Amino acid sequence: MAIVNTVTGPVDSSELGRTLIHEHLYITFEGSQYDIIMPFDKEAFVRDAVNRLKAIKEHGVITFVDPCPIDLGRDVSLMREVAEKAEMNIVCATGFYWEKYGLPLYWRYKSAEQIAELYIHEIEKGIENTGIKAGVIKVATGEPIISDAEVPFVQAAAMASKATGVPIVTHTELGCCGPDQQKIFADFGADKHRCMIGHSCGNPDPAYHKEIVDNGTYIGFDRIGYETMQPDELRADNVVKLLDGGYKNQLMMAQDRFCHLRGMHILGKIMEMSKEEVDAAERAMRDGTFGMPFTDIFTEFFPKLRARGVSDADIKHIMDVNPGRFFSGAPF
Repeated sequence: MAIVNTVTGPVDSSELGRTLIHEHLYITFEGSQYDIIMPFDKEAFVRDAVNRLKAIKEHGVITFVDPCPIDLGRDVSLMREVAEKAEMNIVCATGFYWEKYGLPLYWRYKSAEQIAELYIHEIEKGIENTGIKAGVIKVATGEPIISDAEVPFVQAAAMASKATGVPIVTHTELGCCGPDQQKIFADFGADKHRCMIGHSCGNPDPAYHKEIVDNGTYIGFDRIGYETMQPDELRADNVVKLLDGGYKNQLMMAQDRFCHLRGMHILGKIMEMSKEEVDAAERAMRDGTFGMPFTDIFTEFFPKLRARGVSDADIKHIMDVNPGRFFSGAPF
């Protein structure tokens, strides 16, 4: 077993229990802190976030991993407040987002070694002056290739994981570049079993999934419910293929959802939403009804798995056992 940093203090990996490996409480974009027209209603956010976490506690969730990158509005003090009120483990991350929507200019011109130094500091000493330590390292890359700007950040994550033993959770855009991430991790000394290639369910090809697991890392089916990218029926089919292939020990699942996004106009632009749709989403954010609940994986997706013959024991292994092994550093 190993000690895992949560925003409320250290927890033994054996006590993590049922874990959602990749979700978010609050995200925003660089520059939002200057917006006086649309201020952030902290009290409403905390109330909504606590309610959402209490709902997943009813499905047995004990630990919520929020790998929000530094440059996507990470606020670990806010995470701690929610964790305390919801009485849930929340694991926060060090690391940066991918080039198109992140990577602040200041850090783009740092070396991988200098970036790794920051990551190690946030793991071992704490984040800013909060005393809160990162429990996971975030990597994010775009598509169709890992960009030159992103490479040193991937290298730095591997260096920091090697130095601290803290695992890596990744973002892959549209389920590509997972093997490229794996190669950099291996080249820079990260243990394979301390890496999870995230959003792999964004790729519909089971051959891609097999390549990921055959390369020896965890695989994240952690965008359950993103039906506009891939239908959940196909995700469920591909989960079954992984289980039938003997890869139960390497699979983790979540949804990559968030309670609150400050900057809905940006998401609206990306998703080609109308002004009316953006305004409606902003209102829903304020009244706590935005988006799909974190409970959907339990109420909507797991029944799809059971209909395909996946046992409750297998689901329990994926959700309750594998995250603890991942954080403990136990090899496959």
